[in-house]
Amino acid sequence: MTVPGTEVTSSPRERKIIVANTLPLQSKRDPETGKWSFSWDEDSLQLQLKDGFPPETEFLYVGSLNADISPNEQEEISQTLITKFNSVATFLPKDLQEMYYRGFCKHQLWPLFHYMLPMFPDHGDRFDRKLWQAYVSANKIFSDRVMEVINPEDDYVWIQDYHLMVLPTFLRKRFNRIKLGFFLHSPFPSSEIYRTLPVRDEILRGLLNCDLIGFHTFDYARHFLSCCSRMLGLDYQSKRGHIGLDYFGRTVFIKILPVGVHMGRLESVLNLPATAAKTKEIQEEFKGKKLVLGIDDMDIFKGISLKLLAMESLFNTYWHLRGKVVLVQIVNPARTSGKDVEEAKRETYVTAKRINERYGSPGYKPIVLIDRLVPRYEKSAYYAAADCCLVNAVRDGMNLVPYKYIVCRQGGNLKEDSSPRTSTLVVSEFIGCSPSLSGAIRVNPWDVDDVAQAVNSALKMSEAEKQLRHEKHYNYISTHDVGYWAKSFMQDLERACKDHYSKRCWGIGFGLGFRVLSLSPSFRKLSVEHIVPVYRKAQRRAIFLDYDGTLVPESSITQDPSAEVLSVLKALCDDAKNTVFIVSGRGPESLSEWLSPCENLGIAAEHGYFIRWNSKKEWETCYSSTGTEWKAMVEPVMRSYMEATDGSSIEFKESALVWHHQDADPDFGSCQAKELLDHLESVLANEPVVVKRGQHIVEVKPQGVSKGLACEKVIRGMVERGEPPEMVICIGDDRSDEDMFEGMLSTVTNPELLIQPEVFACTVGRKPSKAKYFLDDVADVLKLLKGLGDSSLSLKTTSHTEVAFESIF
Repeated sequence: MTVPGTEVTSSPRERKIIVANTLPLQSKRDPETGKWSFSWDEDSLQLQLKDGFPPETEFLYVGSLNADISPNEQEEISQTLITKFNSVATFLPKDLQEMYYRGFCKHQLWPLFHYMLPMFPDHGDRFDRKLWQAYVSANKIFSDRVMEVINPEDDYVWIQDYHLMVLPTFLRKRFNRIKLGFFLHSPFPSSEIYRTLPVRDEILRGLLNCDLIGFHTFDYARHFLSCCSRMLGLDYQSKRGHIGLDYFGRTVFIKILPVGVHMGRLESVLNLPATAAKTKEIQEEFKGKKLVLGIDDMDIFKGISLKLLAMESLFNTYWHLRGKVVLVQIVNPARTSGKDVEEAKRETYVTAKRINERYGSPGYKPIVLIDRLVPRYEKSAYYAAADCCLVNAVRDGMNLVPYKYIVCRQGGNLKEDSSPRTSTLVVSEFIGCSPSLSGAIRVNPWDVDDVAQAVNSALKMSEAEKQLRHEKHYNYISTHDVGYWAKSFMQDLERACKDHYSKRCWGIGFGLGFRVLSLSPSFRKLSVEHIVPVYRKAQRRAIFLDYDGTLVPESSITQDPSAEVLSVLKALCDDAKNTVFIVSGRGPESLSEWLSPCENLGIAAEHGYFIRWNSKKEWETCYSSTGTEWKAMVEPVMRSYMEATDGSSIEFKESALVWHHQDADPDFGSCQAKELLDHLESVLANEPVVVKRGQHIVEVKPQGVSKGLACEKVIRGMVERGEPPEMVICIGDDRSDEDMFEGMLSTVTNPELLIQPEVFACTVGRKPSKAKYFLDDVADVLKLLKGLGDSSLSLKTTSHTEVAFESIF
């Protein structure tokens, strides 16, 4: 369905399109007329984030309504929403909405992201493929609505939260250069938890189709990066203070910044007469007592029952506090339903009743449960009156209760005197706001005795210390509000998208595995049709080929060449116009054994440390075989790291020592490789060697040994023999081959050699490279080389025919 009236919002200037599960609107139906009316939801984050931008900034909202709109009303309501509220409703079918939101989001993703695994059928819902398909279908409907209103060259799209994690894939597939950000408002679990999800790769790739991904804390970002490393083999780098993942030529940036509160909204409620009156009423009710406040949703992760157990421990341990301390626990309505929520509610009431019976007295209840819908002004009054705020969640993405408490304690017109403001916070270390509240007492909510001790410390804290902690918190919260958060995120998104139109883009992959390859405009696939005419014309050719990953797949169990590889190489070597070299990091023994059928094939082993022009020649090296004392220094260091890193190994070459960690734990192996690199660089600072880190390796080799220099030596040798190449082909797949491309290009442009050959530098796999061309895989390489070999054969056949024809006459 095309949304009517979208032309009203069409604009040549950029807009911010905010996409969330629900629109920032309140819906109300008149019971008499049946007409719908809509108004802004002032408490909605999507609406509040506008504060970070100039008033003239245009926002467009895409999401669902919190109302069941019949199909025959949807067109009229769509028109109303787009014209009056700049909002586009998704109108998910009721059964799809139930399976998508109640099913997959709330019963599968939400528990998993809060570290709850469905170990047993009555302990969470097991993965259900139908619910996943509903989630994908809902995300597709959201993408359709966005596509109907977006101007992809100008607009920025900002997606909110875990409900829409595959939406980026649909949008990126339609618009390769879309400016796309995502913020996750829940925790992101550790890789041990996340990788139990059967659709883990699809969700990761969905997020990686964004330009910027935001998290509340570094812990959440670290877990996401670890998942990308372990499951997709992606490493991250810090680029001028910004964390970036290279994903098929695109840099996906990571943003770490907790969301803030809307200061104006909180202060406006604080200034209401009803709030001031309620505050005085609360202060009078609990006069002479210390008021500890908790405000939580009723769910299993908010730790309400643990909080009550901690208060029980407090009264049991610190008997002098009995009758002097009250916990007021406001219970917000549950956002989900199920046996676990009912069990949590039952336990809360049983525990509260037990504590009140044991430690209460006439006119005194140590635990006051308020289990009803509490208006905002009343919550603000409790915040303002509380001596201590206790947030004891066992896992929570952010939790803004401590922020709201601090702002309300600061006061509006509630503080008529000029006395210093004070507050005390006891917060769980497992909630997202904890790292930003450095003045809070952090606790492990599972240790109820520790929580009890923390509450006691908070209640007996000196006024001066409470004032200092409060000022520190208030200064941070008031400067890092929701507007600051939104502005900072959008600035980083704009920076992440600035190079979109300087590169060529290709869409690759199918379904939810789709991604965009973004590379230099001059980078293109090398076809047989393109290279053969140049090949046929050239009288002398130099061909340099990597071995692993180029002629033989990296994943192959046996690394010796196939019959097809040997046949292709033999055909190329049998052409007298060709000088063909295998340039590899492997040792000379294995290469010469595997490639023995190709007698005219040159081999540059150990990255060019050893060179042999053909099987009848001797191995030669231009490097001194003496001066290898450095090996005696390197081996014990590498051996100590090998013994400390399970799955790692050392490869001994005549020219080099290599520490491999591809079979070690990815995170630990990478960490150890960095440490080993630093260690060896300091040990070998005065030695004539270089220490390099590659793909799952750390290598030490003599200075000047590289594939690039090996190519240069071969080309110089051809020039000195009076056979300068008119064409140079160079194909490889990894970092060491980038040295080969660079060295070869430097050599052929050297004015001393007086050569100007046609150059075809080609990397295997579509990825950023110094090469101008690419081939997709080993099969593509063999297809190209076979095409060249067939061309050589046809040239030879043509030449023999011409000779025979001339001899007749």
